[in-house]
Amino acid sequence: MPAPSKREHIIEQALSLFYRDGFTATGVERIIKEAGVSKKTLYKHFTSKEELVLATLRKRDEVFRNKIMRETERLGRTAKDRLLSIFDAHGLWFAESGFSGCLFINAVAEYSSQQDPNHIMSAEHKRLVRDYIKGLAEAAGAKDPQDLSFRLNLLLEGAIVEAHVSGNADSASLAKEMAQVFVEAAFTEPKSV
Repeated sequence: MPAPSKREHIIEQALSLFYRDGFTATGVERIIKEAGVSKKTLYKHFTSKEELVLATLRKRDEVFRNKIMRETERLGRTAKDRLLSIFDAHGLWFAESGFSGCLFINAVAEYSSQQDPNHIMSAEHKRLVRDYIKGLAEAAGAKDPQDLSFRLNLLLEGAIVEAHVSGNADSASLAKEMAQVFVEAAFTEPKSV
């Protein structure tokens, strides 16, 4: 595997620092030091820290969604199984050393204006995760895939926050138990009166 480009190397180092320490708390000088590059090199690839923040969010979105989808598909055999195995995939993430919550939730806390490009990118990431869940619900034949995706995503988001804020790595399992109720209801025909 070839070595990452300077640009990719800077993104990887900045991503690690932003995830661990936050966006505002991580200065450009710290990124330069950790990446082992000059200020000139950093600014050759990124016109501002904000441009670098956006690049790290894009990178994290790509890597995270691919990882969660692979794990979800590995853990669940069918689309219906995967509606619940996504919680197991998140549980594995919560148990990782260095887990510091969701970078996108952290980003919107620091970039609260809904017009901020970093906030927009974070919202887009969340929409793409919901779309993935909706796709699973459609493939499984749920009555209302959109509704089910919103319900399951809300449980996932709550589990992420609980795992980060309270350190409760079992939050994914509890959310999965609650999700089971929604999944069963999404495939059950209403009883006729």
